[in-house]
Amino acid sequence: MDSTPVNWEALDALVIDFAKSENLIEDSCSFVSSTSSPPSSPSSSSSPSLSSSSYYSRLIIRQIRRSLETGDVDASIDLLRVHAPFILDDHRLLFRLQKQKFIELLRRGTVEARDSAIDCLRTALAPCALDAYPEAYEEFKHVLLAFIYDKDDQTSPVANEWSERRRFDIAGLMSTVLRAHLHAYDPVFSMTLRYLISIHKGFCFRQGISSPISDLTERLLLEERDPPATPQESLYEAPPFDEVDIQALAHAVELTRQGAIDSLRFSKGDLFQAFQNELCRMKLDVSMLDELVREYCIYRGIVDSGLASPSGFQTLSKPLKVDQQLHGYWSSRDCSVEVDCSASKVSDGDSSITTPYMDGSPEKSTDMTSMQGIDVELRYACEPTSTNEDCSTSGSHQHENIRVQQRSRINTYAAGERSKRKRWRGRNDDVGYTPSVSSDESSKQELSTTTLVSSSCISQGQQGLEGHSVQDINNREDKYEFVLGMKALASKGMATEVVEEVNAMDASFFVQNPILLFQLKQVEFLKLVGSGDYSSALRVACSHLGPLAANDPALLKPLKETLLALLQPNEHALDKGLPLQALATSLQVAIGKRLGIEEPLLMKIIRATLHTHNEWFRLQMCKDRFESLLQIDSLKQVSPPVFSANATSKSNADRCSNGSSQVTISSTRMSEDGSSPTQVSSRDVICDENAILKVMEFLALPRADAIHLLAEYNGNAETVIQQIFA
Repeated sequence: MDSTPVNWEALDALVIDFAKSENLIEDSCSFVSSTSSPPSSPSSSSSPSLSSSSYYSRLIIRQIRRSLETGDVDASIDLLRVHAPFILDDHRLLFRLQKQKFIELLRRGTVEARDSAIDCLRTALAPCALDAYPEAYEEFKHVLLAFIYDKDDQTSPVANEWSERRRFDIAGLMSTVLRAHLHAYDPVFSMTLRYLISIHKGFCFRQGISSPISDLTERLLLEERDPPATPQESLYEAPPFDEVDIQALAHAVELTRQGAIDSLRFSKGDLFQAFQNELCRMKLDVSMLDELVREYCIYRGIVDSGLASPSGFQTLSKPLKVDQQLHGYWSSRDCSVEVDCSASKVSDGDSSITTPYMDGSPEKSTDMTSMQGIDVELRYACEPTSTNEDCSTSGSHQHENIRVQQRSRINTYAAGERSKRKRWRGRNDDVGYTPSVSSDESSKQELSTTTLVSSSCISQGQQGLEGHSVQDINNREDKYEFVLGMKALASKGMATEVVEEVNAMDASFFVQNPILLFQLKQVEFLKLVGSGDYSSALRVACSHLGPLAANDPALLKPLKETLLALLQPNEHALDKGLPLQALATSLQVAIGKRLGIEEPLLMKIIRATLHTHNEWFRLQMCKDRFESLLQIDSLKQVSPPVFSANATSKSNADRCSNGSSQVTISSTRMSEDGSSPTQVSSRDVICDENAILKVMEFLALPRADAIHLLAEYNGNAETVIQQIFA
């Protein structure tokens, strides 16, 4: 599972969209300003949206949910009357609300509350019971027993009515209905995580294997779900839906067949809307998810860690006192950094800071004022020693000036990257709604957060100074900035600078990671070829690529493919060569581990769940119908690196489907002995989806077994069933 390739840039985009959608980070383009006026009616968001535009509606839903969970039914009704009056027009839901209000009034135990409960019966509950639904009047008469049975009597006929569990049931039901009507679905990443974890759990259970992330998935995705929203139509009429859609929904979100039919009825036959409704019924530990996202954003340099120096650029422009590894690195760079920074004015394409932001959305430009400030600070810190001192201990003064220019460009580039980071603000918008949490639940949440935070070196650094010295925290920040700096340089193709910086930090790093060195030297080679400097390119190949390939035969083939770039001098060799973003992430993880910075838990979860997603649909011999909606396919779109011997291999899932969910291609080979039903040569059999479902239903077989049987009988379901029962 650890070796599963992931498109981390696609995950960055999903995570950033989640953080912006939930207003967790401060961003000038935030949609929060658009929340000053609520939607006037459900028609104002008539089309399903997976974007952050539904933030206001989700916030209202959370407030209604919390008021119901705390027993404040009047507050929830007031909010519904203002923001979703159509809910109160549905007497089925209104009856449920009024019945809960009656119980909550009796729960107070005062004479005034009892009189209010009787008034609620006369004016609200009884009228609703007449036409809410057929069983409503019987439920109305039953709940009257709450007048004579105490709430603490667990043996009473109305013990269930008194149970506080009813609060959470009706709160969940209201959330389900409101979410569907307002199209206020959770961000894509939240639904994607639910889906991947649910498949991961199911796969591990059915295959009898232990999950390496079970401690995380069990706490993150809760077993409990919100109640489903039932349609008003009769449950006894024939479902007007394709059986393929029914089974796809039932298997995707673990519903019964009748549950899938009800869900499709509620969504008026829209399979993807029904799928979203069911996914959002699954409950996530929101506080844990936020912490996972925050940890990942810090690790990837999306948000600021909160420990950086105020100047924002000094981390890479001053010698820092860290542990022995980084201390030696910074000490060796001290002189060259402070000799002459006049070259910081020199422009270089590789160090340009007007680069696309890592979430995939292009930035128009970087604030020129801030960049001028960086340039001034660099020159101010360096000019006093530039005219009279020369710290070079070897080589010519000209060579030292080149190194100074390189360091200046790196510092400027790193400062520009840091200026793009956002500030984490957290979930601070639910002001005024603080639901009561039992002591057991509170301690569980505290334990969950503590366990999660303690698992990451980066997250530990965010918890304050308690238990750590200031120097320790600075050390972690220095390492963190160095790792992010190397990732940023590698993503821009500045391979020469990366190798030099890492070697200065730890001369043995590339000895232990030769493939990373090979990839970086490939980048350097391809850049030189692209610029027309063939002699320097061949020098890199002879000095580095050749010896590395000699030590590892698996690198010989990619070496040959890399050298082919010499035959295409007019093409952009680097663009067609290594995927720089994937290389940058691999470098980040490797250097981070070397410096004691663990990768975030979210990366481990995504790797493991994508692996089981691949394996599950390989066993099912079909393509996931919902992976495009949840952008799972983009997470799997990883460009094969040149150094990989399996660069041309295709995923197993693609081999099992022609892209349509209606047919499945089985590559089962038929033997040509006398036991075969027909004498045919080996060939692929195209199995109709309806035939597969028919065999699965009649014979109670798993999907893969049904496909194998159909392949033996030319895809004819009737023949398969006749042969089995003959």
